[in-house]
Amino acid sequence: MVTSRKVEQGQATRRDLIAIATRLFVEHGYQGTSIEAVLREADISRGALYHHFAGKEALFEAVLEQVEAYIAEKLAAAAQGVGDPVEALRAGCRAWLRLAREPTVRRIVLLDAPAVVGWEKWREMDERYGFGLLKATLAGIAATGRIRKDLIDVLAHMLMAAMAEVALVIARASDSKAAVRTGQAAVDALLDGLFASPVAGPR
Repeated sequence: MVTSRKVEQGQATRRDLIAIATRLFVEHGYQGTSIEAVLREADISRGALYHHFAGKEALFEAVLEQVEAYIAEKLAAAAQGVGDPVEALRAGCRAWLRLAREPTVRRIVLLDAPAVVGWEKWREMDERYGFGLLKATLAGIAATGRIRKDLIDVLAHMLMAAMAEVALVIARASDSKAAVRTGQAAVDALLDGLFASPVAGPR
């Protein structure tokens, strides 16, 4: 019973630390947020924080993981119930571009993550959450004959990279609303070109 209560308290402390760190990282950026600031906000000792996280970078990774999970949930919800897989993909892409305007997604995922965790780990985490959804949708499109099945994996990587770049443009734009509209038009043109009609099999 005591052990169970300690586990619950530990989990609650970890959740609180991630919530506090998320707010501070969004407000001040990774470089502008110190471990001391997190400790003051959480009202815990340095040792208590290090019990859960090895340091500021590990804390940021936990924040990033949580935001990536939130994004994946939003993308899945946007495409839910859409019968045509191309339109489901379009709905997911549009949702992602809108998410790029949200302060938490903009700061944590698009601006700070590549520098803090490195490009490779950032992409690896992004792919772990969004890549499976994207590949499943492309498999549905392939089943309709609009892309070749042997191109699903490569196209998934290409689209993932393209959507990341468009989101970065939106995140850095002075007029993010206009950037979203332009980005959506560009993505629509890309998807229309890719999936306009059934394709022949591999040669």
